[in-house]
Amino acid sequence: MKDITPNRFYELRKLMEQAFSKGNLENAESLAKEYLESSKSFETNWNYGNAIHHANLILGRIALENGDTERAKLHLIEAGQTKGSPQLNSFGPNMHLAKDLLELGERDIVIQYINLTKRFWWKIFSWRKRRHWIKEIHNGAIPMFGPNLNY
Repeated sequence: MKDITPNRFYELRKLMEQAFSKGNLENAESLAKEYLESSKSFETNWNYGNAIHHANLILGRIALENGDTERAKLHLIEAGQTKGSPQLNSFGPNMHLAKDLLELGERDIVIQYINLTKRFWWKIFSWRKRRHWIKEIHNGAIPMFGPNLNY
């Protein structure tokens, strides 16, 4: 792996999300993989948890775009295994890939992901929100994830 500057490490999330939103899946995938690989050099950095979380979410969404639900599910779980970050600890996980998987009927994996977020998103409000989402999913609904679709 080539040396990466902190500025590049911080910029990668924005770049991969822009590439994905423009439909440039090949570039988005390359940037997401670079983000994950570069995170190994920044394990003590505040942005480390964001890199693990968001790169895996983009890779999962790309997998869904390519019709690979199983791979998308694996990336969702890998995203949930982050140690967290100041942003994730405060605002919680991004639920966009989870919502996409719920729309395909993949309830168990989404519940598993929500439960994984306890490691970093643990405040009482967060606990209530997670519990409410899980209850709705068990009842066959897709929760209103609100701003958690955008974090």
